[in-house]
Amino acid sequence: MTSRLVEPVAVVTGASRGLGLALSRALVGDGWLVIGDARSEAELTAATLDLGGPGRMVAVPGDVADPEHRQRLANLAAESAGPKSDGLRLVVNNASFLGPSPQPLLQDYPLQTLRQVFEVNYFAPLVLIQLLIPLMAMDGVIINITSDAGVEGYAGWGGYGSSKAALEQVSRVLAAEQPQLRIYWVDPGDMNTRMQQEAFPGEDVSDRPPPEDSLPGLLELAQGKRASGRYQARSMGPG
Repeated sequence: MTSRLVEPVAVVTGASRGLGLALSRALVGDGWLVIGDARSEAELTAATLDLGGPGRMVAVPGDVADPEHRQRLANLAAESAGPKSDGLRLVVNNASFLGPSPQPLLQDYPLQTLRQVFEVNYFAPLVLIQLLIPLMAMDGVIINITSDAGVEGYAGWGGYGSSKAALEQVSRVLAAEQPQLRIYWVDPGDMNTRMQQEAFPGEDVSDRPPPEDSLPGLLELAQGKRASGRYQARSMGPG
């Protein structure tokens, strides 16, 4: 546990389960104030009650695709990152929308659903970053959770993968435009999560590593000094 006079502030989307919950639990345990959101109020409330540590979590149920919800997150971040905090030091765009399951070929992909995928996986993170950058500390960190589907041409993954590819390019440009910040786009690897099960209906995904296996790499990026760039969370060594 790190001893601090003031608590650093993080915004984590998709914080009610999977990787978002695991990361939020680790940050709270290290004394952070986490502003976490999720679509399900019940799941987010249960997650908040389950978190323990010297830090705390503020639950903000809602959809990241909703402009009013994003503004609430920004308002809470502004209120929390005041003189009694260490500033807004971390933003993690983790919330994602898989789209249809099983994943359709691009020739059959429903375009209205594709717009929803991009709204959650691309536009929402970008707009949230636009709202939060003015609040961030000079050495603050933005982590955009991506996927190998954003760089590889997997059949059936054109919708989700193209939205993550767009998020990766946004991250690259942000890193060039905001050198005072550390911008990371991070592939956590396959994980034993609900989304992984939804992506492979009828298959047994219990052999995938738990989200906790990706935490050391993410925490190193959140709290270390690595250069902005693309990282694979489970492939990171000391640096």
